[in-house]
Amino acid sequence: MPNPSDFSGLFNKRFLDNFLPIPATNRFQLGNSTPDFKLPDITNGKLVKLSEYKGKQPVLLAFTRIFTENQYCPFCFPHIKALKDNYEQFQDRGIEVLLITSIDERQSKIVVQDLGLQMPLLSDPSCRVFRSYEVGQALGAPLPAQFVLDQDRKLRYKHLFSFFEPNATIDTLLKQFD
Repeated sequence: MPNPSDFSGLFNKRFLDNFLPIPATNRFQLGNSTPDFKLPDITNGKLVKLSEYKGKQPVLLAFTRIFTENQYCPFCFPHIKALKDNYEQFQDRGIEVLLITSIDERQSKIVVQDLGLQMPLLSDPSCRVFRSYEVGQALGAPLPAQFVLDQDRKLRYKHLFSFFEPNATIDTLLKQFD
């Protein structure tokens, strides 16, 4: 579980590359496709390619901030837990939730085990996918964001980080699929 006093592993290349604030500038228009990507799914031990969901099922892309296996963003940890606790609701509606983090595979395995995650946790330590989705960055990690894609991979909803509402609520996200 998170340990607020354990900063080991925090100051690394990823931290330095994401230190300076860059606001979220995502310019994707509703109804358009979003960039494809391929990332390792740490939860299930496979490679996930976003385009494989096209024509099959809607997807929630949940970009989240985890600094290390011991340090979570205080805005994102409750959101990760809420997604975990409501994952079955998404699954019952035929929706896949792809939780995307910038920590490496070793750290991600610890997170999956500690939180008992069932949903796919995708590891993007290069932050390439975070940058292609223009979610912004600050203080060592990309910012959180959520993107709802229909089964044709068209953007139906997006939520970008703000201090007023760091993450979209579970109810808001579920309503996008009605």
